[in-house]
Amino acid sequence: MSRPIGIPVWKKAPFTRLLIPLIAGIMLQWYFQISITFIASALISFCIAFFLFLLLPIALRFTLKPLQGFIIQLVFIALGSLLTWQKDIRHDNNWYGNHYRDSIYLVVRIDEPLTEKNRSFKAEGYVESIIEKGKNIPGKGKLLLYFSKDSFQNDLHYGDRILIHKNIQRIKNSGNPGAFDYERYAAFRGLFHQVFLKQNDRVVIDRENINPFRQFIFSAREKVLAVLRNNILTGKDELGIAEALLIGYTEDLDKDLVQAYSNTGVVHIIAISGMHLGLIYVLLVWIFTRIPFVKRSKTLQLVLILGCLWLFAILTGASPSVLRAAVMFSFIAIGKNFFKQASVYNSLAASAFVLLCFNPYYLWAVGFQLSYLAVLGIVIFQKPFYHCFYVKNKLLNKVWELICISTAAQLLTFPVCTYYFHQFPNLFLFTNLVAVPLSTIILYAALALAAFSWIPAVGIYLGKLTGWLTGCMNTFILWVNDLSFAVWDKIQATVFSTCLLYALVFACSAWLT
Repeated sequence: MSRPIGIPVWKKAPFTRLLIPLIAGIMLQWYFQISITFIASALISFCIAFFLFLLLPIALRFTLKPLQGFIIQLVFIALGSLLTWQKDIRHDNNWYGNHYRDSIYLVVRIDEPLTEKNRSFKAEGYVESIIEKGKNIPGKGKLLLYFSKDSFQNDLHYGDRILIHKNIQRIKNSGNPGAFDYERYAAFRGLFHQVFLKQNDRVVIDRENINPFRQFIFSAREKVLAVLRNNILTGKDELGIAEALLIGYTEDLDKDLVQAYSNTGVVHIIAISGMHLGLIYVLLVWIFTRIPFVKRSKTLQLVLILGCLWLFAILTGASPSVLRAAVMFSFIAIGKNFFKQASVYNSLAASAFVLLCFNPYYLWAVGFQLSYLAVLGIVIFQKPFYHCFYVKNKLLNKVWELICISTAAQLLTFPVCTYYFHQFPNLFLFTNLVAVPLSTIILYAALALAAFSWIPAVGIYLGKLTGWLTGCMNTFILWVNDLSFAVWDKIQATVFSTCLLYALVFACSAWLT
């Protein structure tokens, strides 16, 4: 009997062969800051080489096929470098940082609703123009705005344009060794400066200069938050978790409670991720396949599912992990609509490729990395783990399935988690067995509350139910967190040790399978 022929992953998932050189180009540009002249010259040269290769005789092309693949790799390395260079606002001639002087005025548009902090109100601003000696110079670029509480009169809103005249400060790290690199984090978001303003440091020159779509998103978020705050009256912690679980709003979360969720390995519950979008996707499919005039048209179902899915993704803040899930579920939904079953690896690689073309700096986002590693771990390891034991009882089989999923996801994420957070949740299996099903019920209850709160009795009871379930989950998490062996912390990890850890994981996995 002949052995079955195994198809390599890179052939089942051709997008991986495009994604790897793209990532290489992004990293090359960020760490070496190559000039645009060299990048453009290289890209043009590689493209010309590719088209010249196509002019060769067919027999010679077949013989030199590896060379064609190598040229394509070089094209995408150059493309990754070009996208990274283009995304850096500092290379734009109109970036305000290229023209800034202490004597100039900045015309800044407030680009989001103000968020209250301990001693100030915070918002992102966008520099529209620079005024120097009576001349109006076009400007570009984002700026962090802090408004002092001492002199704040609650007269600023999203869309207002203000004139400021105060020295801006460059965003810097705290200086503590091993601390979070906030300067790089801000740079990846296009933020390089911040300014602290009192009442006399700014003047409102125009109001309601708003983007209608963004205003709709902000208004929708405020309405959802108002519904939760009016109906969940059991406590501040319950409200904060419900807000984070439903739309990713984290301003009302208690820091000690967040740390408890992190210590017990279930922080992914309160950080909107692929799990939440997956639950929303399942719910949308269930709803739209039961509405009479919708279920007859698969194209209409697809449009409605994708529309609702992306609206939810944007409503929650469109973090890299959410965008990854939204793009991947979009590919899956489109594939099913056209009766095509694509490789999961290819869908993952394609979604990552699209997102990195949109914003190359997602590559360094912790949520982006953990999201892809968790899904990849589930795809690779969940089935082998599950088939190790046969469980006849349906309930126990579901428990075993959840254990396999949690273990598979943790297997590829824990090296990165130890590198970034220097800790490992020893009881993640136990906490996930309780918290994941419970958080699923809470999410659906919160969605029902947001949808039917206009019915007074329904809103009251759903609010009580959501608050009570959230309280039960918080109590359980805090109880586990108080166990002395719940977390292994202060783990020293470097890039080299993390790579060694991944090598060990894959070596052991290959041996076991």
